[in-house]
Formats: sequence, structure tokens, C-alpha cells
Amino acid sequence: MKKVLVIGSTVVDVVVNLVNHLPKTGEDVHIRSQHMSLGGCAYNVSDSIRHFQVPYILFSPVGTGVYGDFVREELKKRNIVSPIPTPKKENGCCYCFVENTGERSFISYHGAEYLFEKEWFSLIPMEEIDSVYICGLEIEEATGSNIVEFLESHSSLNIYFAPGPRLTVIDPSLVKRLYKLSPILHLNEKEALEASGKATVSDAAAYLYEQTHNTVIITLGEKGCFYFNGEKSELISPVPTVQKDTIGAGDSHIGSVIACLQKGDSLPEAIQKANRISSCVVASSGALLADSDFDKLGLL
Repeated sequence: MKKVLVIGSTVVDVVVNLVNHLPKTGEDVHIRSQHMSLGGCAYNVSDSIRHFQVPYILFSPVGTGVYGDFVREELKKRNIVSPIPTPKKENGCCYCFVENTGERSFISYHGAEYLFEKEWFSLIPMEEIDSVYICGLEIEEATGSNIVEFLESHSSLNIYFAPGPRLTVIDPSLVKRLYKLSPILHLNEKEALEASGKATVSDAAAYLYEQTHNTVIITLGEKGCFYFNGEKSELISPVPTVQKDTIGAGDSHIGSVIACLQKGDSLPEAIQKANRISSCVVASSGALLADSDFDKLGLL
């Protein structure tokens, strides 16, 4: 089995659990608790792939400063080394504010982890990979075109593009170039409707398929997950859960889909397993699923 190349950020998630709600201007509120953990879309995706014992390369720059030191030390504990040399710019972080409903809001400080130099891509052992994951956040940055150029020069790769809410703010010319590479798109319902300008999930999926000519996967939260592959559309049933917070739910879902497809599962099977993973992530605090919780699912 070849490896999955996971391109993107690894950051420090500073998770702040609020007592009730996000503060308004001038308001003074107390919090229930806070903690720091490893996060970032690319790292979260890679951790889900790891759970399924699928080989991968985390291609993620780790900068300097207190947050870079934290990330580097946490990756070292996990025996993970990115091929990218340490940039001189400091690493950023993500403040994750979790309300008592489990909904989260992000305030991100973007640093070295989102910027990709063109020469770094020559460090990738291309003979070892056949698939690649990318996020919208890195494409949106000033060096996003470097990622797109790399993908264009290796058009045989299977591309999984999870743009998140950034699809409508990325340079349209870069989005058009990415669509020409026929990526599998992975979005949530709100993102899909906004990106397509359509009123329904099925219309949004059909519209986006016409742009990419590849499968469109749309997560629907407690309603499950919808996909359209150009011939067939299907709603995959949700897995009921008690929501603690939604940090990392989308990342864990697409990471699980990628891993299961790499292992030979059909798309419906992969999405069913991904629904189970993301429901467990939602039921726990933070973006990552503990090994013990994954083992209980019996997915291997």
C-alpha cells in the first residue's frame, strides 16, 4: 500500500471551555477550563489515517517560538518527523472557544505552519505516495500557488480537497486550477451551499461535481453524510452521539474516508466508518480520538 501525503498545518489548539456563551464586547466572563493540545487540519487528518494503520507522510512546517516548540515536542513523542526544515518564522496557534452547547468558534493566529516554499516539495519521495490531502487554509495563503503547482506537476495523484469555509475566499483562479485536477471534495452542508449558491444539498453536490468531475462528499451533522459520484447519490445514516464539542469532527471524517478507501473499502463503507469516527470525536473533548476509544469501535 502506498502512502498518503498530508499537506497542511500542525498547530497548538488552545481549547477554552466557556461557562455559557461567547463574550460580547466589554463583557467579563469566566471559563470552566482550558488546555493545550496538538491540532491543525493536516495533523488531525493524519491522526485519523494513523488509526487505520494506513501509511502517510505529514508534510507540515513547524516554526519557531513557544508554539513551535510545543508542536515539535509533541510530534517527537509520537515519532513523527516532517520532511520540511524548520522555517525562521514563528508557529501560530488556534484558540478554540467551546460553548456549553458543544459548538465551537475559532480565532487563529497564522504563522509558519501555513506557508509552503516551492523548494520543499522536492523533498517528497514521490515513488512512495499515490494520494494527497489538502485543506483550504493553506491554499488561501500567499504561498498557496506553490501547492497547486506541485499538484499540477503530479496530476496522477488522487487528490482529496477539504476546503472548509475558505472556498469562497480563495483566489478563484487557484480554485479553478484545483478543480481541473478532479479532486474529491469534502465539505459540510453550510460550506457546500455557500460554495455552490444552491438551496439544497443534492443540487449543491451536482453543481460541484460539474466543476470537478469527481465525487462530492457533504457531511450533514446529525443527519448523516451525503455523497454524489456523478451516477449515484446516497445519504449515509448518522451515528447518534452526545455532543461535547465539534472540534476536529470534519478532519476526522475526511481522514477516515481517505484511510478506508486506501484499504479498499467502497465509498459507502468508508463513509459509514467515518461517521462512526466523527461521532466519537464529537462526544469527546478536542480534535483527536484516543487510541483506546478507536479500538472500542472494532474497525480494524
